[in-house]
Amino acid sequence: MNNLVALCAVGAEKTLGNEIKLLGYKLNGNAPGRVFFIGDNDALFRANLCLRTADRVYLELARYHAEDFDQLFDGVYSVAWQDFLKKDSKVTVDKVRTYKSTLNSEHAIQGIVQKAIYKKLGDVWHMSTLPESGEETDIRVFITEDEAQVCLDLSGLPLHKRGYRTDGGVAPLRETTASVMLQLMLWRRKTPLHDPFCGSGTLPIEACLYAHNVAPGFGRRFAIENLPIFNANRAHEIKCAEAEKIRTDVECRITGTDIDPSAIQRARLNAEHACVMAGRALQMLGSDARIERPDFDVSDFKDLHAPYENGLIICNPPYGERLGEEEQAKELYKEMSSLFTDFPKWEIGVITSNKRFQECIGHYASTLKDLKAGNLDTTFYIYNGTEKAKNHSENHRKPSRNKFNSNRGWK
Repeated sequence: MNNLVALCAVGAEKTLGNEIKLLGYKLNGNAPGRVFFIGDNDALFRANLCLRTADRVYLELARYHAEDFDQLFDGVYSVAWQDFLKKDSKVTVDKVRTYKSTLNSEHAIQGIVQKAIYKKLGDVWHMSTLPESGEETDIRVFITEDEAQVCLDLSGLPLHKRGYRTDGGVAPLRETTASVMLQLMLWRRKTPLHDPFCGSGTLPIEACLYAHNVAPGFGRRFAIENLPIFNANRAHEIKCAEAEKIRTDVECRITGTDIDPSAIQRARLNAEHACVMAGRALQMLGSDARIERPDFDVSDFKDLHAPYENGLIICNPPYGERLGEEEQAKELYKEMSSLFTDFPKWEIGVITSNKRFQECIGHYASTLKDLKAGNLDTTFYIYNGTEKAKNHSENHRKPSRNKFNSNRGWK
């Protein structure tokens, strides 16, 4: 069995932990932005392929007490690095994280760890200099209260880079954050879902993959595929097993709108790439089935109203982070109060870093969840279907409303 570490947005640890348990692996604790778990050899590849809310997956190679550089060096040297690296590997200690520890110089720790790895490899392979001409392999080190944890990166590119998005537009939402939002709202595929600020389509696309049981990693490669421990035949078997779980017999009402026509064009293209990715997975089983694409249309959110009695609004409106945009964002949030009358029995979820969001929109969420999304400290506001507006009047409503037609589009 292997000790593994999955990284996630700070605040999403419980959500990721639940997802890991559903894959059949045993949790082994957590820390801010990290979930520890135990998995078999299949988990090294399968966790990367299947986890929707994880940003990276690491294999823990050592955990030991280290309050000086000699102890740090000896612990790293004790690892059988020759089993995990190739002779031409270029080893990079990409990040160091320390907390309440005697050793706290990230640069010095990086140097010692890299020196110990190359010393071990040189001694084992009887080489004074390693070529470093092959694939780059990343190592990450965490030192918490003088306990060092040395981890090997199995993911490569962050897992939010699914491979289907060719153009995210301005300030795109991370795919992993979108998946966290869907999980926090306990969304189920039978519930209509709409994103009125869909941008490049991330939330509807992630909902589509989730609804059809499509593993999010089918469209990309992972760092483990460059390591000696990788079993290509077994990885193919795992992919086929996950492809068999794809549901093509479900009907979903997943839609997105945006006022920007170019955003809708990007969303449609990204959705097509994602669904083609799923189709290629099915082709491994000899199936030519396809999954239903989300629907995207150009519309101002103020021109929409609920096509069904119940459903879910989920969105990532502009935050107003740039100079001069904050007042525009506040005005937008005030206008967003119309969603509560136009979708009266729908649940609403909004993520933003703007601390005055509730004050501006005039509604106070039933649930608030802080999430560290990228470099931003954001809050996810969840309103149940019975929330009522404060300081809201019918005068805010416009007489013209776009309706949802039988072809599943906003018209």
